[in-house]
Amino acid sequence: MTIITGATVDRADPQQRQKLAAELRELLPSHCVLDQLEQLKPFECDALTAIREIPLLVVLPENRDQVQAVMRYAYQNSVSLIPRGAGTGLSGGASPSTDAVLLVLTKLNDILEIDADNRIAIVEPGVRNLAISEAVAGHGLFYAPDPSSQVASSIGGNVAENSGGVHCVKYGLTTHNIRRLRYFDHTGELVTLGASGLDAPGYDLMALMTGSEGMLGVVVEVTVNLLPLPESVVLLQAAFPDMEQAGLGVMNIIAAGIIPAGLEMMDQTAIEVVENYIHMDLPLDAEAILLIELDGTEAEVESQLGSVKAEIGKFGAYDLRLARSAEDRIKLWSGRKSAFPAMGQVTTDFYIMDATVPRRHLPYALRHIVELSDQYSLRVANVFHAGDGNLHPLVLYDASDPGQVERTEKLADDILTLCLSLGGTISGEHGIGQEKLDKSCDQFSTVELEQFERVKRVFDPLGRLNPGKAIPTPHRCAELGGLHVHQGKVPFPELERF
Repeated sequence: MTIITGATVDRADPQQRQKLAAELRELLPSHCVLDQLEQLKPFECDALTAIREIPLLVVLPENRDQVQAVMRYAYQNSVSLIPRGAGTGLSGGASPSTDAVLLVLTKLNDILEIDADNRIAIVEPGVRNLAISEAVAGHGLFYAPDPSSQVASSIGGNVAENSGGVHCVKYGLTTHNIRRLRYFDHTGELVTLGASGLDAPGYDLMALMTGSEGMLGVVVEVTVNLLPLPESVVLLQAAFPDMEQAGLGVMNIIAAGIIPAGLEMMDQTAIEVVENYIHMDLPLDAEAILLIELDGTEAEVESQLGSVKAEIGKFGAYDLRLARSAEDRIKLWSGRKSAFPAMGQVTTDFYIMDATVPRRHLPYALRHIVELSDQYSLRVANVFHAGDGNLHPLVLYDASDPGQVERTEKLADDILTLCLSLGGTISGEHGIGQEKLDKSCDQFSTVELEQFERVKRVFDPLGRLNPGKAIPTPHRCAELGGLHVHQGKVPFPELERF
């Protein structure tokens, strides 16, 4: 797995670009087609800034008809398209290419309808995640999926990556919270999947489209499911003297039949960095803290709160802090929400990873990540969604030191191998994109990859939608040294006791 690459020199034929730009300006307003280097430069990457490339062109359609016109033109002229939303993706899923047009959908940002009676909202792909909950709060409703980037990330990108967030442990991922998608296929024809109701006739292709990373079609409308705001919400912060004990506390909460609205963990490195950043009196002697949010009726929440305290008390939980008001919950959440920006205080660069392990293996996985951190002499801060085993190790390094870059890549690869060996996956919510394309060869067999290719060819026979992302070919895997499927084949004998 390679995470560091330099910016690629602009290789596109200037005459080809000029001709293409001129023809696209016949379909879109002139200002919606960007072809000058200074205009293209801001679009050279998504949030995976290590991979950079100047796009052939950038188009920013302002409505659905313009998107369709671009799609039809691309089909008729064999032009590759890379869909992009807000550019907050962390796996290079929207990273551009010098031989493809970047189709940016941020101007399609209208909330088309709010149907409070049926608890749905119909939105365009450029609508920000948080804007949905803000728009429906007056109806006593909210949209559950809340990735950390929700202030900026758009719903179209959330659909592409099947985003989750803090509350997915109880309320599910994007795929569990949408009812209907409308998208343009590779020819520019509008297709509707799902329905405004809870079920729809035909194959469940909506689940296939969700998480397809822009490789099967371009989504232009999403009908999202809305939920009633809970009657009561509390947030409990608990410190633990040992990280494995915190992991066991997570397991016992779920085993007791309690499904928290959110269940997050921060390790000692993260605690120290965050405390130095926002000074909220975090317990610096703790190896880990858990943030446990409970919601529901007042009686339900109080009952669960007592059970949670009893369960985590079995594993040495101390310094319990309880927030009941919205203001106090925001303050308590601020530590977790500040973790990523806080890292800028202590490192010039950090690599945000994304992988999953079964909850029962959390204690082992966390201990082994610490051992790998020591082995590679690189600090790793763990801030993650403990409730569903979605790990986000932050590897701290200095990109100006080539030795650290190489060690970071190897450490990241070992962490992903560890997660696969425990029966986990190489992505929980960030997607595969370009970042983990090669590592997919370790997760999927030849038969599985061939099936993925068949699905891709059904939706995109010419391979013009987001080429080179998300799915490696068996041939590519063979060039890398063959398929090495680690899932379920644990190379760590000491795991037997877990």
